[in-house]
Amino acid sequence: MAKRVQVVFDCHDPAALSRFWAQALGYELEPPPPGFASWQDWLRAQKVPEDQWNSASACVDPEGVGPRLYFQRVPEGKVVKNRVHLDIIAGGPKGTAPEERRAKVNAGAERLVGLGAKRLQAREERGAYWVNMLDPEENEFDVE
Repeated sequence: MAKRVQVVFDCHDPAALSRFWAQALGYELEPPPPGFASWQDWLRAQKVPEDQWNSASACVDPEGVGPRLYFQRVPEGKVVKNRVHLDIIAGGPKGTAPEERRAKVNAGAERLVGLGAKRLQAREERGAYWVNMLDPEENEFDVE
């Protein structure tokens, strides 16, 4: 039986980065546990000091299909290129005409720039087209 996975991001601002990725992917912020109106209420009930409230955050696929994304605060900054990255599929299904695919990828990349991402470069190899990007904490990802 296959196992479910979550993708974990080390970062400085879990709340902000989870909001970015929720918007980028059409996800939603993970709701608080049953019986609590907000995460702040839950954290308060657990006696977590307020200065630790932004130590973690998560966003989830509202349809329950995609992996949970978990963001944890770490003290150190990012030093080198990610060894794993996400690809956001914006160009449509395989077989989409190359011009249409390129236009959809570019539109998807621009939408993400509007959310706080940085566009690095467009690439094209072996009939594939994608845009290399950075999220607000400079984690690499691609729009393809």
